[in-house]
Amino acid sequence: MEGTVKFFNTSKGYGFISETTTKTDYFVHFTGISGNNKTLTEGQKVTFDVMEDSRTGKTRACNVK
Repeated sequence: MEGTVKFFNTSKGYGFISETTTKTDYFVHFTGISGNNKTLTEGQKVTFDVMEDSRTGKTRACNVK
């Protein structure tokens, strides 16, 4: 999927990505970001996958690039 970072709190390590086509917002935790740079910038274009969070049962973004 493709999307845009809507919000990311660097100090807390989480935020939201808005999917380009459906405008659905997905929660993202810094552990779901690929590579060494575990932060995102508001407005940044990203690609990502969606998975079910085993703890909450809700969907969230993972493999964010």
